[in-house]
Amino acid sequence: MKPIVVVGSINMDLVSRTKFLPGPGETVIGSGFEMHSGGKGANQAVAVARLGYPSILLGAVGEDLFGRNLLSTLDSYGVDISHIKEGKTSGVASIVVDAAGENTIIVAPGANLEVSPDYLDTKSDILKNAGMVLAQLEIPLETIEWLADCCYRYNLPFMLDPAPARALPETLLREITWFTPNEVEAAFYSRSDEGTEQSLGWLFDKGVSNVILKQGRRGAFVATADGGRERIEAFAVDALDSTAAGDAFNGAFAVSLMRGDSVNASARFAAAAAAISVSRRGAQPSLADQKEVLSLLALQD
Repeated sequence: MKPIVVVGSINMDLVSRTKFLPGPGETVIGSGFEMHSGGKGANQAVAVARLGYPSILLGAVGEDLFGRNLLSTLDSYGVDISHIKEGKTSGVASIVVDAAGENTIIVAPGANLEVSPDYLDTKSDILKNAGMVLAQLEIPLETIEWLADCCYRYNLPFMLDPAPARALPETLLREITWFTPNEVEAAFYSRSDEGTEQSLGWLFDKGVSNVILKQGRRGAFVATADGGRERIEAFAVDALDSTAAGDAFNGAFAVSLMRGDSVNASARFAAAAAAISVSRRGAQPSLADQKEVLSLLALQD
């Protein structure tokens, strides 16, 4: 099996829990605090590894206590960490989760900003031998552009999770195989909140090949370049924490595709993985293994 290579952020998540999310200038009393390994890149790499598929992570951590803990945790989940570089300080994400499981996140990137094109150039052989490459937007944009060019050159499927949303050049959009925004991110790129078809139309006009619109409790909407359209219903679970649900989806979707499943079957597999994630607290601790995902799918059949 050719490995899935994830290029992205590695953060320590500092999670505060409260009844409701504070507004501007507001202080609220929290009900608890936890510290978990996170970062969208690391989460997606763990999601892949937890499903029993070869997972390589390219990224950076600091030469500090957080960095050592982050590497140890990734290794314990089965992620190949042998190519991760060490920077100055590890990335940190401050997360607030309310009673309904919704969250707000502030990321201080730290060493993630050192994930540069020059660094990836030294890992070209790893990328060339990948079955699929996953990335997000918590590392420098110039690195994402370099990576997209590399994947396009070597005909590698490239999945981009556009979080946090930022302006992207059209040359980059045209090199993406799978673009996976949530509804907020889709509205940012289409500059419209008029609905799914409007968002999809804008993205396809800009040259994106295939789109998976992640819609939280409403599931996901799959739109492919050949005109295919399919709504994937969400699985009913008691939501505790939506942190890493999107990462669970992306990792599981990539694994299912690499195992030869159809696009729609892969999206359903991914929706099950995401549902399990939101039913648990934390980022990486919430990610499901293969047996758990298959069990949930079997319950729905």
